[in-house]
Amino acid sequence: MDLEQMQYLVPDIYYYVDRRCFPDWEIIKQTIDFHDLTFVVEGKSNYYVNGVQYAVEAGDVIYIPKGNVREAHTFKESPMHSYAFNFDWLPHGGPDALPLRIVTKNVISNEIFGRIHQFTQVWMGKEPGYVMQSRALFMLIIHRLLMISYRNGVHHQADQRVNKVLEYVTRHYPEELDLTGMADIVNLHPVYLGKLFKKNTGYSFKEYLNLIRINHAEMLLSTGGFSVTQVADRCGFRDISYFSNVFKSIKGYSPSTVIK
Repeated sequence: MDLEQMQYLVPDIYYYVDRRCFPDWEIIKQTIDFHDLTFVVEGKSNYYVNGVQYAVEAGDVIYIPKGNVREAHTFKESPMHSYAFNFDWLPHGGPDALPLRIVTKNVISNEIFGRIHQFTQVWMGKEPGYVMQSRALFMLIIHRLLMISYRNGVHHQADQRVNKVLEYVTRHYPEELDLTGMADIVNLHPVYLGKLFKKNTGYSFKEYLNLIRINHAEMLLSTGGFSVTQVADRCGFRDISYFSNVFKSIKGYSPSTVIK
């Protein structure tokens, strides 16, 4: 199933858990009648799918399609912390499996983590309309995973110059960054780099930079101890009004609502 077909699917999410495992945590061997999508953010575990062992750790995503035999246990010395979604498709049936590997290594980005955090807030809050919003956020997560999978597949390899820019942004996002400066780093014309960046990431450089900054801002706000103004400055925004507008446009709510 390709992306064109997938855009018409509607997810039915009937179980979600922020799973913080005890040292003796395990999943008993069973055939599952749902799709299991699990994001590992800390620790390690062994999963077994149809008898095949998969070792997973922080940064990995596990996808087990409906109808497969699943079992798992965590490592006592490094218990797993993960976010797990059990879902199917409406109308029931849908694709037998998503075009994802059983385990995708080191794929959880700030963007994906931010979307999961949003989902958690919506799912746990259960405000009117939360099912619709939860489905929308979940599909954004699925879309990002599929795009990463496609770009890492045999049909498409991300341009190394774009990768260099992405790595630079990850390290220097609080600084004054623009496309011209990035173009100098990779020895390209800014217009050409802009097109190349959009082709490889699906975002303009400015959109991507704001996304990284806002995801970091949300994590800082959620820890407590920082004001909105302090977080904005730490994440590269010098104008608090602009920061608030960008935050709300990306997250759907104001930064002040995140403060503990």
